[in-house]
Amino acid sequence: MKEINEFYEAKRANWTVDSLKRFETKIADSFNSGKIKAPVHLSDGSERELLEIFTDFKQGDWIFCSWRSHYQALLAGVPEEEVEAEIIAGRSIALCFPKYNFYSSAIVGGQIPIAVGASISIKLSDSAARVWCFVGDMTSETGMFQTALRYSEKHKLPITFVVEDNGISVLTETRRVWNSDTLRYEEHKSPYVRSFKYKSKYPHAGAGVRVQF
Repeated sequence: MKEINEFYEAKRANWTVDSLKRFETKIADSFNSGKIKAPVHLSDGSERELLEIFTDFKQGDWIFCSWRSHYQALLAGVPEEEVEAEIIAGRSIALCFPKYNFYSSAIVGGQIPIAVGASISIKLSDSAARVWCFVGDMTSETGMFQTALRYSEKHKLPITFVVEDNGISVLTETRRVWNSDTLRYEEHKSPYVRSFKYKSKYPHAGAGVRVQF
């Protein structure tokens, strides 16, 4: 097990801000050229924050993401060629790698109850593993997220929710939608929540070029 842990830690250590950006640029180019026949949700501007968060990730932990999960898959130790192959095959918005305890959902908030269920199983089995559940800022305002967070707090579940706050819900400013300068995750300070704010150069979906599938 020690050798396995060291292997995956070494793979994660290979990633830097620049190498993550290069990977996503390659995907953007593939999408704009028409090579990918399905939507993609690209990341940008969150590299440093994710690199820091993944220093606490341990082999055996579980990850549940939304439709924007390229970086998380790479930092979880999934080989670059496997991630790229799934994206090219049209599965960017629902990357799943069971071998690496990595799952994502294209349904808004769809990963949240599954992540909580996984954390319950971990607790009941006395495992040392932890669940990491990544959500966007708009999803953090949903009843599903708020209920899951409070349930996890009450039952002391081994789960960390990560709010990736880009301030935008598709094309609308999230705080404008709720007519509030702060979101509930900011007001409800919880040790079960980690968060960061970032700005991306990419639109909600695609890479800025109209592509006909």
